[in-house]
Amino acid sequence: MHHPPTRTARTTRRLIAPAAAAALLGGGLLALQAPAAQAAGNVVKVTGSQGDWQLTVDGSPYTVKGLTWGPSVADAEKYMPDVASMGVNTIRTWGTDATSKPLFDTAAANGVKVIAGFWLQPGGGPGSGGCVNYLTDTQYKNDMLAEFPKWVDTYKDNPGVLMWNVGNESTLGLQNCYGGDELEAQRNAYTSFVNDIAKKIHEVDPNHPVTSTDAWTGAWPYYKKNAPDLDLYAVNSYDAVCNVKSDWEQGGYDKPYIVTETGPAGEWEVDDDANGVPEEPTDAAKAEGYTKAWDCVTGHTGVALGATMFHYGTEDDFGGVWFNLLPGGEKRLSYYAVKKAYGAGTSGDNTPPVISDMTVDNATEGVPTGSDVRVSTHTTDPDGDAITYQVLFSSNYIDENKALIPAETEDNGDGTLTAKAPSKTGVYKVYVKARDGHGNVGIETKSLKVIPPKVDGTNVSQGKPATASSFQTDPTGGCPCGADNAVDGKFDTRWASDWSDPQWLQVDLGASTAIKHVQLAWDPAYAKGYEIQTSEDGQSWTTIKTVTDGNGDIDDLDVTGTGRYVRVNGTARGSGYGYSLYEFGVYS
Repeated sequence: MHHPPTRTARTTRRLIAPAAAAALLGGGLLALQAPAAQAAGNVVKVTGSQGDWQLTVDGSPYTVKGLTWGPSVADAEKYMPDVASMGVNTIRTWGTDATSKPLFDTAAANGVKVIAGFWLQPGGGPGSGGCVNYLTDTQYKNDMLAEFPKWVDTYKDNPGVLMWNVGNESTLGLQNCYGGDELEAQRNAYTSFVNDIAKKIHEVDPNHPVTSTDAWTGAWPYYKKNAPDLDLYAVNSYDAVCNVKSDWEQGGYDKPYIVTETGPAGEWEVDDDANGVPEEPTDAAKAEGYTKAWDCVTGHTGVALGATMFHYGTEDDFGGVWFNLLPGGEKRLSYYAVKKAYGAGTSGDNTPPVISDMTVDNATEGVPTGSDVRVSTHTTDPDGDAITYQVLFSSNYIDENKALIPAETEDNGDGTLTAKAPSKTGVYKVYVKARDGHGNVGIETKSLKVIPPKVDGTNVSQGKPATASSFQTDPTGGCPCGADNAVDGKFDTRWASDWSDPQWLQVDLGASTAIKHVQLAWDPAYAKGYEIQTSEDGQSWTTIKTVTDGNGDIDDLDVTGTGRYVRVNGTARGSGYGYSLYEFGVYS
């Protein structure tokens, strides 16, 4: 997964941790055992000529009908028969190391082959970490030049191996490390290094092709120029997959390719909704995304040699719901769309409930923390199964927590559900899961703004002059974050202090005022300990409330006090950051 070069504000993190990292750490400690005697592996070739290529396995034509592989090696025996039942003949991994043998063996036993990956930094496009200088870091390059061929030599005779894939999205990912002329030089150096690895792999194993995956076809000119020893190209392309054919034709390439990740539009490819978060495609649109992708791959006859679509994964979190065919092990429309695309019979299958419409009441106006959220769905089950519902919330766009938190859900029996809103403010994603009792699930999601509870009385601090002990000016995280942001009546701007104790924020009410209530809307950088104080002169302060057990939720405090100035004085931070307030409401 990746952002295109034009949109890097939001970091999409890969769902899969690269196994190669473990190989790098552990490789020197492993005593390699001689592989057990076994039948030699298959001979896999790219054959044919310009525009009329094919992949062959032991001389027979082979089209990659694949999925990227998510489960652990330990779960291979549990899931591989299911993968094979989908008409899948290939899985793709991102790392190959000492732990890979059971995966290759289990794949082979089920008639499935593996595009075996090797991870190079900075893999996975933007946000995936690890900058290497491919011009000067000979240590890293020598380590990889030794590491990868070692595993190739270990597994080259395993019948589960289809081909080797060196790197994942690093040509794009280098933009996070370098810019301008230096970026160009690094991209040339990286693709030249990929070629060095390809040559070395070919020396060790002449019987399996070598490719290299990148995040967009804009990487292919670098491979064309610097990596002649690759047998074929590879690209990860989601909503843009149907442009790959014309990109290949216009680029004047003389090698075929495979698509190593594809599927519905990703988070980086969709428009934002009314709450300013990416609008996730519906389940039906996602299923259609796989069908369309496969049609476009197979439509490039003689050049596109197949695809490993994304993703046979079971993670049941934010990214898992966006892309996984079976989050939590439950099958969805996309699972059956892939199965149908690959020619496996689906006529006897019991398939998931279909949510054709979903609305969340007051989604953009906002619902108060802890109050009822009403969700409407129009859901049907193609098999007439009884449907049960669950509502879940994700705070990913507030604090980057990818978990889906189940909410107590009441099915009102009229197509509506009622759940309790979370206790912190911000824009959440609301998920509805519709289950049929046969291992299938339909999932839809919309955003919801959660706002503080309404307070009786007048907010006398709104729009008044505010000052603070410090405020962040660095233009990251939505800052500058000045004191006035905490009294502007908006819950998408905030005051943020330096990362130290103590810190304060005060507001000048203009005249001495009797106050009865204070409402604090904290950012995840909250105060565990603080005081509410009043003053007539802004110099000597009277404490009217002390809090020692703050948890970062909305703090609604009944107080009694009088003063022209009101201050929140932070004494103990609840996080490693500073203090950060969306709103400091003072009520008379």
